[in-house]
Amino acid sequence: MGGGSIRARLLLLAMAMAVAGGEDAVRCLRGVKDSLSDPQGKLASSWVFENTTVGFVCFFPGVSCWNPSENRVQKLQLSSMALAGQIPPALQFCSDTDELDLSRNAFSGGIPAELCRWLPNLVTLDLSFNSLSGQIPPELANCRYLNRLDLSGNRLSGSIPSQLSGLSRLKSFSVAGNGLSGGVPAGLAAFPASSFGGNSGLCGGPLGKCGGLSRRSLAIIVSAGVVGAIASVLAAVAVFRFWLGGRAGGGALRPGNWAERLRHHRMVQVSLFQKPIVKVRLGDLMAATGDFADDRLLSGSTYRAVLSDGSVLAVKRLPLCQLPERQFRQEATRLGLLRHPNLVPLLGFCCVLDEHLLVYKHMPGGPLSAALNSPAGGLLDWNSRLRIAVGAARGLAWLHHGVPSPLLHQSFSSSVVLLDDDGEARVSEFGLAQLASGAAGDGRLGYDAPELQNTMVPSMKGDVYSFGVVLMELATGRRPGEAAVAEEGFKGTLVEWVGVLAGGGRLADAIDGALRRRGHDEEILKLLKMACSCVAARPRERPAMHQVYHSLKAMATSGDPSDHYDEFPLVYNREEQVPR
Repeated sequence: MGGGSIRARLLLLAMAMAVAGGEDAVRCLRGVKDSLSDPQGKLASSWVFENTTVGFVCFFPGVSCWNPSENRVQKLQLSSMALAGQIPPALQFCSDTDELDLSRNAFSGGIPAELCRWLPNLVTLDLSFNSLSGQIPPELANCRYLNRLDLSGNRLSGSIPSQLSGLSRLKSFSVAGNGLSGGVPAGLAAFPASSFGGNSGLCGGPLGKCGGLSRRSLAIIVSAGVVGAIASVLAAVAVFRFWLGGRAGGGALRPGNWAERLRHHRMVQVSLFQKPIVKVRLGDLMAATGDFADDRLLSGSTYRAVLSDGSVLAVKRLPLCQLPERQFRQEATRLGLLRHPNLVPLLGFCCVLDEHLLVYKHMPGGPLSAALNSPAGGLLDWNSRLRIAVGAARGLAWLHHGVPSPLLHQSFSSSVVLLDDDGEARVSEFGLAQLASGAAGDGRLGYDAPELQNTMVPSMKGDVYSFGVVLMELATGRRPGEAAVAEEGFKGTLVEWVGVLAGGGRLADAIDGALRRRGHDEEILKLLKMACSCVAARPRERPAMHQVYHSLKAMATSGDPSDHYDEFPLVYNREEQVPR
């Protein structure tokens, strides 16, 4: 009798604990939902708490339970849901959780020092690619079961807490792409350099020793062949040579003089975002470009670089960059972390004296402008042009609607749409407006939205206008700056010419002669009408880029081989926000 009574009491106690645990899980998830901005409605439409059956929260998107028959949250995986806000204190009611993944959202504020008290059993913590700021709390060391900790791609500052060395089970660790400084704790030094990349103030461990001569000073010493020379003397020599170079020719640098000044710094290492098999130095880039010879220019200030192993890169010089080196490194690293199938990847950068170089993957197909305007431009049939339009729209839409902080291009044109080996479109030179004024502004005639003349304030709708001009180029085969038609006596921009034809009900006359009457006229007219909506005089009347992309995609054939790229999510309510 006594034994049965004890068993009954234990059973009642277990049931009470289960009910309490279930109530905590509901309180946790409801608090998370209520405290966050959810522009895509991912939580609003699916996290419904009217159901009171046991285990109902286990079927919420992003939620996994230890047992489907009870409300005990094991994993909270909310990656890429466009959620915004601060890390919710309501997480403390999900204390059984062993995985928290909030990556690729728009979380801001600091990392709560109480996080490991709220979730003491965490094995995986992924807060990467958000907008978190402040210092890394040393209390994260209290998550003693952590196997994986990823804080990369945020805006964290300060040093890496030495307490994190005590995480003995840690197998994966990254703080890349932040603004951290100081030494790498000894207990974390076994992780690769890529775990700490993009933090110009970090040193030690895989990044090299702290203190003593800097790598730049060492490069000067090696190149000058003066062992044991005082770094300050060498710096004075460099300044003197710079002064002489600036005075030559009446105080203005002659063409090529900027490259000549770099010869004394050939040993400076190029910062790469992915750890290379061998280190690449400035001297390698100079040899690969013939000391930045004019005959190696691809366009503007971008050079073709052929390395000794035969690989080809594109190196862009930013002559107008006025950012301090530390800020430049942070901005360049942020751009280097952006990866999308329709963007040209930024591979690395190099800062020497007052020169700033960006290293990109080379696109063998060259710019769309050259493909359309060269004698061989007619080889671009309609299917190729539509494919290019869809790819370019996808890349630009992702910059506007797919990253935590919307990124304006500000210099979109057919010259920055590059073609890869397969003829796929990749948008290049994104984010250069944050690095250097006018860095990608050459050849802008006909691309800028009319409101820029008055406000000088860039916007997403300004990018949409520029994209509309590129659509017109694809459909008409004409240059944007001037569309002169002698037989009609018209002289004006491409937008003006297409507008005149559209107003007169003669839009079909704008179709490129190489495409006309080949079975695609109706589709081309649809694209031209989409282009006209993009270049509407009033910004509010222009569609958002995600709308342009989906409209173009609907025009493409069902066999579009790039459909699988739609795994990169877009946020659809950002057209009225003020992006960076």
